[in-house]
Amino acid sequence: MTAAVCPGSYDPFTLGHRYVVERTAARFDRVIVAVVVNPNKQGMFTVDERIALIERDCADLPNVEVRSWTGLVVDLLTAEGADTMVKGLRSETDFAYEIPMAQMNRELTGCETLFMLTDPRFAHVSSSLVKEVAKLGGDVRPYLSGPIHDALHDRIAGVRKA
Repeated sequence: MTAAVCPGSYDPFTLGHRYVVERTAARFDRVIVAVVVNPNKQGMFTVDERIALIERDCADLPNVEVRSWTGLVVDLLTAEGADTMVKGLRSETDFAYEIPMAQMNRELTGCETLFMLTDPRFAHVSSSLVKEVAKLGGDVRPYLSGPIHDALHDRIAGVRKA
């Protein structure tokens, strides 16, 4: 059985993320979407909220599991018997950022990193940009599933009221 891990912060999970997970699920028997916890960052959504949103968004992909992870992602691969990490790339900037980590991960555990290009429609989309545009009242529906868009809209509306 082949297994791959797709790590990220996913705050929020965009259609670009979904595209990479869907393509990964078509190529591996088992896919673990790892919501990586960075204790130095405060997300818009809690880790548990992100997991629930991704599980709902990927409910049609039976071989996809979602969980949180703290620490080295290669340790999750080892624990899950996976030997491949899949990272989505939007541009050469992403590649330049990801390649040293991929090389270090291979040296640490022998895991391979598969770089997957996102759909060109989402090459300019990042979670940070989506949040910023949404906070300023812009329409981010083209970049998020309906439930995730609604959750983001509700969260921003709640922040404005506070």
